[in-house]
Amino acid sequence: MGLFSRLGTLIRSNMNELINRAEDPEKMLNQVLVDMKTQLVEARKQVAIAIADEKRIKRQLDQETTKAADWEKKAMLAVKTGDDELARAALKRKSDHETIAEQLSQQWELQKTSVEQLKEALRGLELKIEEAKRKRNLLVSRQKRAEAQQTINDTLANIHGTSAFDTFERMADRVTQLEAEAEATAELSEALPEASLDAQFKALEASSMDDQLDALKQKMALGPGGAAAPKALQQDDDAGPPTGDQSGSDSPPGNSSTQDPAADPTSASPEHETPAGEPAPSGATSDEIDAQLEALKRSLADDEGEPSPS
Repeated sequence: MGLFSRLGTLIRSNMNELINRAEDPEKMLNQVLVDMKTQLVEARKQVAIAIADEKRIKRQLDQETTKAADWEKKAMLAVKTGDDELARAALKRKSDHETIAEQLSQQWELQKTSVEQLKEALRGLELKIEEAKRKRNLLVSRQKRAEAQQTINDTLANIHGTSAFDTFERMADRVTQLEAEAEATAELSEALPEASLDAQFKALEASSMDDQLDALKQKMALGPGGAAAPKALQQDDDAGPPTGDQSGSDSPPGNSSTQDPAADPTSASPEHETPAGEPAPSGATSDEIDAQLEALKRSLADDEGEPSPS
């Protein structure tokens, strides 16, 4: 029996817990109002029946009272005619109807009192139903406010929670990363090609300027030597042509006939030689320029690793 008793208690407790969880104040109050209205309808029916009974008893009372009065009149008529036996019979009937009327009067009073009580209870029930309606509206409003407040509190709790702020921070970092990637993509698609082209052109211009600078330096270095060589040669020509022996042994290394023509611009070709004992022709300046040009070409060819022009 102890086991079954505990099992029954457990079942009842679980059922009560489920019922408590399933109870909704608004729904419960609505159901209570429906039940009260149903009871009100039944009460009205009962009151209506009681009123009908009261009226029926009153009508029977009136009938019995009327009959008693009629038999009294008949007894009086019998007395007037001198028929005492008939008068006694009429009075007996009168007495019977009065007795019934008295009983009906008592029942009518009781029914009338009961009807008044039922009417009062019915009015009280109606008032309670109206009050229940007002309380129901107030309780439902409080329930709605409590639910709204609970919802707001839960929302604020979730917002102020650590996980919510972590989510916002993580999403902010993600958006920042996406913005950086978008900017990098735009920079790669637009800025880099132009920068690459500009860099290529700048490198090309720098190389060209370096070549021009090297050429200018070589030109400035060869210019004084190229200009001095024709003058020295002109002085040697004014002194007279050397003899064959002198040309082979006594001539200085700088004026030797075996000197490389490329070293002396004036001896590049026989047609540029000046006859002995004659002044230098007026074309010496052009020869100097041609010699410098040839030297510049050879210098450029040596820098590029190409053979020097013949």
